[in-house]
Amino acid sequence: MSVRIAGEKQLNAELARRFGTNRMAAISDAALKRGAAVFVAELKRQFETFKDTGESIREITVSEPVWVGSARMIKVYWRGPKDRYRIIHLNEWGTVQNPHPRGKGAIAKAIRNSQKAYRAAIKQTIREGI
Repeated sequence: MSVRIAGEKQLNAELARRFGTNRMAAISDAALKRGAAVFVAELKRQFETFKDTGESIREITVSEPVWVGSARMIKVYWRGPKDRYRIIHLNEWGTVQNPHPRGKGAIAKAIRNSQKAYRAAIKQTIREGI
């Protein structure tokens, strides 16, 4: 089943006309930041289940809103002194020697669990901004 949405460009143009492009960008950025905070909270909760030293949790980093192609987005990644970004993929997918590590699928589970709360945070921020 597919859905066709008509009038999206006209709606965006009308919102930009009423509120201004700068105001709409500020609202969008605030919504993305709030949504990212919801996701990161769930991600940290999932990582607590297999926490060893806690470095993977401490090194979770959220970028500022950036343009990627024609979409505005925030990136969640790992950066810190312990370079945990190197093993996150191994924890998420496993290896040949250890196909089922503790915490396997934690990122996917965090995405799944936070979807509704993420969307609700985005909607609430947009409502507050407009």
